[in-house]
Amino acid sequence: MSILIYSVATLGTLGLIYGLGLAFASKKFHVEIDPKIEEINEILPNANCGACGYPGCAAYAEAIVEKGADINLCAPGGDEVIKHIAEIMGLEATAADNKVAIIHCQSGGKDNTHLRYIYHGIESCKAAILVSDGPNACNYGCVFQYDCVRACKFDAMHIDDNGMIIVDKEKCTGCGACAIACPRDLIEMVSIKKRVHILCTSHDKGAISRKVCGNNTACIACTLCVKKCPVDAITMENNLAVINYDKCIVCGMCADVCPTSAIFDPLKEIRAQKKAATKVKAEAIKKKIEEQKAKENKEDK
Repeated sequence: MSILIYSVATLGTLGLIYGLGLAFASKKFHVEIDPKIEEINEILPNANCGACGYPGCAAYAEAIVEKGADINLCAPGGDEVIKHIAEIMGLEATAADNKVAIIHCQSGGKDNTHLRYIYHGIESCKAAILVSDGPNACNYGCVFQYDCVRACKFDAMHIDDNGMIIVDKEKCTGCGACAIACPRDLIEMVSIKKRVHILCTSHDKGAISRKVCGNNTACIACTLCVKKCPVDAITMENNLAVINYDKCIVCGMCADVCPTSAIFDPLKEIRAQKKAATKVKAEAIKKKIEEQKAKENKEDK
C-alpha cells in the first residue's frame, strides 16, 4: 500500500513541477501575435490551396501583416475577401485579376487522339507517363488519368462523355492546384479577360502532329497566326505557336486564319457568321445593281 501511495505522490509531484515549468515557459517565451493576423485568417476561405504563393491561409495572413504581402492574392476569396482585408489593414482595395485554368491540350478525349496502347495501370498521370511515355500517341499531350480533376477542391473540373476535361469557369478560382498536379504542364492560369488560347503543346513538326492528334486539333507550325497577329503577340517556339497574354488584344484574328482547331476563340463562329451574312448582303446588292443597269440599257435601246 505504501508503495502505491509513494508512486502516486511521486507522479503528482512531478506533474506539478512540470506544469509549473510549462506555465513559466509560456509566460517567459510568449510571442505576441498581431490580432490582425487572426482577423485576416478568419475571413480567408481556408482552402489552403497555395494560389497566393504561401503554404496556407495562415501563412498568407501573417505575410500580409508582417511582410506587406499584396492583399489581392487570394484567388478563391475573390474581391469580397480583398475588400475585408483592405478594411482590416487600412488599405485601398485593389480588384483581383481573376484567373481560370486553361488546358493547352485537346487530346484528353477518347476521340481526340490516337493511342499507343490501352493503359490499365494505376490511375495517375505520373504513373501512366512512366509506361512508354503514356498511352497517348502524342508525347506532349494529356494522358487522361485526371490527376487535375482530383486535385480541384472547388468542383470546377469535370469529365464529359468523350473523356474530355471541361473547366467550369464559374466555379474555377484560379488556385492552380490542377496545374501543379499535371505532370506535363498542360494547364495554365490565365486572366479571365483573355478568351483566345492555343490549345496545344506539341513541339512535333506539322506532319507528325497531324498524324498523332485526332480531329485536326494540333498546331502544325504553319506560322499563319504569327503573320496575322497585329500586335506581335504570337511567336513560333520550337514548332509551336505561343501567345504572350500581356500583348494579346483578344482580336481573334489568329483563330480566324488557323487551318486547324488549335486556336480557340468562342467568338470565331460568330465572326464567321457575320462575315458570311455580309458577303450574302453584298452579293444581293451587286446583283440588284447589275439588274438595274441591265434594265437601263434595255430602255436606252
